[in-house]
Amino acid sequence: MMRTRPLKVALLGCGVVGSEVARIMTTHAADLAARIGAPVELAGVAVRRPSKVREGIDPALVTTDATALVKRGDIDVVIEVIGGIEPARTLITTAFEHGASVVSANKALLAQDGAALHATAVEQGRDLYYEAAVAGAIPLIRPLRESLAGDKVNRVLGIVNGTTNFILDKMDSTGAGYQEALDEATALGYAEADPTADVEGFDAAAKAAILAGIAFHTRVRLDDVYREGMTEVTAADFASAKEMGCTIKLLAICERAADGGSVTARVHPAMIPLEHPLASVRGAYNAVFVEAEAAGQLMFYGPGAGGSPTASAVLGDLVAVCRNRLNGATGPGDSAYTQLPVSPMGDSVTRYHISLDVADKPGVLAQVATVFAEHGVSIDTVRQSGKDGEASLVVVTHRAADAALTGTVDALRQLDTVRGVASIMRVEGE
Repeated sequence: MMRTRPLKVALLGCGVVGSEVARIMTTHAADLAARIGAPVELAGVAVRRPSKVREGIDPALVTTDATALVKRGDIDVVIEVIGGIEPARTLITTAFEHGASVVSANKALLAQDGAALHATAVEQGRDLYYEAAVAGAIPLIRPLRESLAGDKVNRVLGIVNGTTNFILDKMDSTGAGYQEALDEATALGYAEADPTADVEGFDAAAKAAILAGIAFHTRVRLDDVYREGMTEVTAADFASAKEMGCTIKLLAICERAADGGSVTARVHPAMIPLEHPLASVRGAYNAVFVEAEAAGQLMFYGPGAGGSPTASAVLGDLVAVCRNRLNGATGPGDSAYTQLPVSPMGDSVTRYHISLDVADKPGVLAQVATVFAEHGVSIDTVRQSGKDGEASLVVVTHRAADAALTGTVDALRQLDTVRGVASIMRVEGE
């Protein structure tokens, strides 16, 4: 039997995502009520610019006082889509303290202060859901938290930023340079006017912290994630990747150590074999590859950003939280019982593709090979080409620790016959 008294929802933020959330709540009100078991009512919308016309939203609901809205006491669920650290953190905490559960899409805040927010939610007996914080519409957080709760996840490997994937895909498919591809992404609305958060990996790093924490049941903060952007990737790197049967993606990689005693989380460009499922992810799409002991290999794919896809994830959380509210229960919260340490990037093990500019004369290859051997880095393949006294030497290694590779490259730079290190690219997905 459906309850007639509505559950009241406060919306913090009414931009691209917030306005779409409000629209779906209105146009799909009957379906949402049937799925929840009670109607949901938009009880207030906090914005910064109240004079802006917001189609489909009653102007009487609009306020600039977000604090007063979350303090009302009659709000059942607060939806936070304003982003950033403050005032979002304070507003969410205040919402818990005044009896509301929270649905958020705020990856930066959750990556930085997720543990504290979860603790407050538990203390107040409320829910904190955030499916929309990672990979837009793709159901990912709930499968990791619930569907795979009885399994052991060992690795999460994914493309979690649509802007960078669009740029790299354009460079791969057309031969465009980085700036040319970025300009097209901006013109099409895939890239912000200031794309730093995307192209320098900050956005993906926040998502990696969230995914690692959930997958490995441990505390992983944004500061724990190694981050490297993709602005230095060149057309020459793509040419080298193609010669290896690879393409290049900006990847978020979360791994459990082989001995199970620690985890790593990192974001960086990497070559990935064309036969790997992630290699075929095109345009602004996202995909995440999960490796678990019992379930094996799973891949989650779909649109990772945009108003409608993100709103879909928000509304899915809203339904779940409202159902919990009606049942007097809460859903799965923070699970960090393992308390595993996060290892530094130097402990990460992978293959490497190194391109060196060297003198074209006898003995160069022997010198280079000696340096690799002295640092315990095994060489898989070598390719050399050149003329007029200059040459290019491409070395692909077997799996090696990042620290060992760093020491190798530093030593190579000391050789008189090495003119420079043109590029270093990790090789993943093998």
